[in-house]
Amino acid sequence: MQVELEKAVSSKELLYTTVFSQCFSPCGKYLVACCSFGKISIFSLAAALSAEASTDSWKAWLTFQAHDGGAIYSLISTDTHLISAGTGSICAWKWSQILSKVPKVAWFLNIPSPDRTANPETNSLAVDDQDGRLFAGCGDNLVHVWDMSSGSHLLSLKGHEDYIHCVTVRPNTQQQCLSASEDGTVRLWDTRSGGREAVHIIEPQKNEECARPHIGKFVSCVAVDKADDWMVCGGGPSVCLWHLRSMSPTSVFQIPNVAVNVAMFHDDTVITAGNESFVDHWTLNGDKRAHVPTTATNVFSVAINNCSDNKVLSCAGNSHKIDVCINFSYKAFSLTFA
Repeated sequence: MQVELEKAVSSKELLYTTVFSQCFSPCGKYLVACCSFGKISIFSLAAALSAEASTDSWKAWLTFQAHDGGAIYSLISTDTHLISAGTGSICAWKWSQILSKVPKVAWFLNIPSPDRTANPETNSLAVDDQDGRLFAGCGDNLVHVWDMSSGSHLLSLKGHEDYIHCVTVRPNTQQQCLSASEDGTVRLWDTRSGGREAVHIIEPQKNEECARPHIGKFVSCVAVDKADDWMVCGGGPSVCLWHLRSMSPTSVFQIPNVAVNVAMFHDDTVITAGNESFVDHWTLNGDKRAHVPTTATNVFSVAINNCSDNKVLSCAGNSHKIDVCINFSYKAFSLTFA
């Protein structure tokens, strides 16, 4: 009877599983995904991509309960740690222990709050590799910044009027980050000034070509290219490419009636996804290159592994299936979150 009950609970979890975020291990051999039930699953790409791969090869190599009582919304990897965040504390896990199948919390951070009983959710994480700072975009409308080497909280970036969906760092500009919020703004911050106020504020919904008032003004995603010249953002407003030096829009990506959850750069391509069962690939001029079907009908995460031996694109959302694209233009197979 107990075994049957456990199977029923497991089946129900799979039915309602949403995968919010993914990342890859530093070695490029493993894909990591997190879900709405506070679990983290690790998948072996070597096994999944093997010529002898079967459905068993597409199941998780390791699954563990990482956050009790709530969803995990963001995952990010450093050379030594996997960092997870969502409901509750931000947690770090040593890769050496994960790969030995004995994951333990190496350290954790709590969001500073005047109300000590509250711990706002963390929706997005970013790491500045140049100085070892961790940025967290949170439900208290703030971007919190920590020094990862000491664990000390450095500052909170204040200005957003609603919760933050996404945060990213500028790759070639030290101590600058961008945040996208439900309040309809993208804010550029320079932490060297103490983060007293944003250096620039962009409001995509005020641009006539971007505005889609029937969907909303919220901005749910923001990304910067490797050269640090271009920014892409979207959500309720259409996805748009912005020149960072002039802070002016250059290309609008036409995605009718789709709220966008993901916008990212890959080489000379912009990749987007949202509340439809497709991932789109675009030129920087806004021309569509590919319209790739997905299992999820609402895509929350797209990740790319640039490791030459296991180069794949994976996409996930409101499904326990994680689609894997080997040549990026079609789904080759699906991993099973469990």
